[in-house]
Parts: sequence; C-alpha cells; structure tokens
Amino acid sequence: MTPGRARTLEDWLAAPAGRWFPGRCFVTFCPTPTLFGFALWGRPGRADIERLTRALLVELGPNAGPHRSLVDVRFVESVDGAAFEVLQRYVQSHHAALKERVTSLALVRPAGLVGAVVAGFYSVLDSPYPTKDFGTLGEAVRWLGLDADVGDGVAALVAEHSGQSPLLVDLHACLDALGPKAPMARIAKQLGVATRTLQRRLSEQRTSFAREVMAHRLRAARARMLETDEPLTAIALDCGFASLQHFSAAFRKAEGASPAQWRKARGAGR
Repeated sequence: MTPGRARTLEDWLAAPAGRWFPGRCFVTFCPTPTLFGFALWGRPGRADIERLTRALLVELGPNAGPHRSLVDVRFVESVDGAAFEVLQRYVQSHHAALKERVTSLALVRPAGLVGAVVAGFYSVLDSPYPTKDFGTLGEAVRWLGLDADVGDGVAALVAEHSGQSPLLVDLHACLDALGPKAPMARIAKQLGVATRTLQRRLSEQRTSFAREVMAHRLRAARARMLETDEPLTAIALDCGFASLQHFSAAFRKAEGASPAQWRKARGAGR
C-alpha cells in the first residue's frame, strides 16, 4: 500500500486514493481507486463506530467509482450491540448508493463465537452487494481478485495500527478450520505460502509452528473448560493432545496449575 496517511477526516474524504486514515481502534484505507476497506480491532464502542461511519462516507463521495470492499475484523475481541447498530444504520441509510458503488465485499472474521456473530451481520441486513466471509486475509484477497502485494500492504497497515500479527491470527484461524492436528504443509498451503516461508516468518516473529500449535490447543482447551462441563479427557483429545497426561503436563507448565485445579478455581465444569 502506498504510504500516505490522511491527517484529518476532511483530508481523507477529499483525496482517499493511495491513502489511509486511522482511528482509535480502526483504520480505513484505499490502496487503489477500485478498492476501499477498513479494519477494526479490540473492543470498539459506539463513538468509535460513529467516527468510522463518517470516514466510510468516502466510498460514496465524488472521488469513488465502482469498487470492491475489504473488511478485516480478525482482531475484534467483542461485539458491542449499540456500536454495531450504528454500522447497521449506516448500511441501511445508504443501501441504494452502496448497491450502486460496491461490486463485492469480503469480510475477514475472527474465530469463535465473536466470528459467528460478525459473520451474521450482513446476512440479517439484506446486504446491498455480494458478500462472503473468510477466516484469513489471504482467502479474502484472492476472492476479490486482488494482487498479493495489495493484501500484504493491507496486512502491514493493520498490524502497524492494531499491534497484532496478521500471520499468527491467520495461522490460528487455519487451525480452527482444519483442526488442531493439521500438518504444517497443509496449513502453509491454506495460507498461500511455502512451508519454508511459513517457518521463516514464524522465526522472524520469535516463535515456531510447534509453539503456536500448542498455544492454540491450550487456548481451545481453556475455553472448553470454562464453557462446558465435559470431562477433561474428552477436552484433551478433542483439542489435539495425545492423552490427558500430555494435556495436564502442558497445561501445568503454561498455567502453573493442573487443568482440574484451574477449572475449579473458576467455578466451571466438573
């Protein structure tokens, strides 16, 4: 993406091409005249979405023709009902104009329950344009027919402003989709890179495939222990551990307590 931060909202609305405009927990961008988009992260509130929708008016202005749209919400941690009502009103209020300007929209959703809620946003809204949701940015970029370097530019911009690693988020999204025992070669293919490239990029971020797989398995197990009363053995096996003993050893190393102790301290499960 061409570097070019718009210093003010007015500046952004007047000349968006090749530029971007950030907010507290969002960034809007227009890397080419035929692509507009935005990314959200964290826990956006009503004021954040109101400011975002003002920035989104750029795609309806005189400087915007027919274009594709890319919405990246991989890093959203929770969905605020009042905030998303603002976004819903924006789409409804400009339904006809959006239908005329936007040719297609790709939504990159977060994992888990938040992702399910976000993905359902356009399905209940009578979307004015063809919309499809994806687990990774690479899949969304390919569906929109964009060059890989455009996707890389968007990823770098989002990483810079959100403080998140797109590579790790996409990796964990693939593990969600393909299962905790998916081999590295299959994950790399899903991410659109060679296995060696994935290994190198993970090393550059001071981690490894094995470490991220373990982190993903433990995160999934913690969620299951909190949200269900399933036996620990079933959780361990479903989350990719070879046995309850393997799970317990890894969990104790990470948390300083056994799974049963950790669960009991939080009043969950059995």
